[in-house]
Amino acid sequence: MSKKIFIVGTGTDVGKTYVAGLIVKKLKESGRSAGYYKAAMSGNARREDGSLIPGDAAYVRDVSGIAQPLEQMCPYVYEHAVSPHLASRLEGNPVRLDMVEKGFREVCREYGYVTVEGSGGILCPICFDEAEIWLEDVIARLELSCLLVAHAGLGTINSVVLTTEYMRSRGIPVKGILFNRFHPGDMMEEDNVRMCEHRTGLKVLACVEEGAKELAMDGEALASLYEE
Repeated sequence: MSKKIFIVGTGTDVGKTYVAGLIVKKLKESGRSAGYYKAAMSGNARREDGSLIPGDAAYVRDVSGIAQPLEQMCPYVYEHAVSPHLASRLEGNPVRLDMVEKGFREVCREYGYVTVEGSGGILCPICFDEAEIWLEDVIARLELSCLLVAHAGLGTINSVVLTTEYMRSRGIPVKGILFNRFHPGDMMEEDNVRMCEHRTGLKVLACVEEGAKELAMDGEALASLYEE
């Protein structure tokens, strides 16, 4: 049976896709069958034939070296670089949770370890017209535990603690934190690790340095975070 986990960010542009790519790469290189999934992607470019390229999925596939078909990795792909709920309104293709779950289950049937990436932060609206769907609704529907990706720099204590507390208040399990764009020896960033661990009670599982090509985490330890 497939094991899976959800990647949540403290906000937009904290590097969820970058870190997700390294996670999937680590799983693959440790000999595991690794797959990737994302419910909705905004801000995508078009091919010459006019079809949209799921950019985040393409990036993860290229970085990790998996051979998963792009069309299997995301059911809703939008051109406008705005929140999915607004992009879907502008492009006339609203997200449906049943279709998100259907695509997710298909990926789970093919891959032993499935990494699901969120859009924006935990309060990202996914649909707000035909239905009201927030990122937390996707997590609940897919019944997943989460890893939290955060920027290592200034302001992250507030973002990490608020995101963690909100998720806990909604009954969403958070298994640990990964800091992105980390600079070893930086006094503030190293203190951010200590402060976030102290205030949340969560462990910082890995610190991803700027430009890192590998996740500084043991493959077995990473795989143990995934749940059936």
